[in-house]
Amino acid sequence: MSDSFGSFEEFWPFYVKEHSNKLNRRLHFVGTSLAVACVAGAVLTRRRWLLLAAPFAGYGFAWAGHFIVEKNRPATFKHPLWSLRGDFKMWAKMLDGTMDAEVERVLREEAVVARAEAAAADGVVDPVVN
Repeated sequence: MSDSFGSFEEFWPFYVKEHSNKLNRRLHFVGTSLAVACVAGAVLTRRRWLLLAAPFAGYGFAWAGHFIVEKNRPATFKHPLWSLRGDFKMWAKMLDGTMDAEVERVLREEAVVARAEAAAADGVVDPVVN
């Protein structure tokens, strides 16, 4: 898959694949939840230092998930805004219990595309794809 994306919708499957490990997703969930709590706490208590703590809380857990668990490079480095949007979309899907199914769907679609590309490269028509 290309590393350049024309829209968030194109970026999303890449983001999902980069978070295919369930422990990585859980670490992201904890980090995003802590970041949201820091922002809410800053607003409610007027403690500005909590705003500074929010990115450390969020990215600390997320980056541990990538470097230690998933063993890949966070998408934040190349696509910071889409990655942040993806973090919140994944967080919401984890809240409503649909993220595991989303990972399965994206990985299944990628496998179908890879199989079709391999068949095309070999000059074979795949009846499952066609």
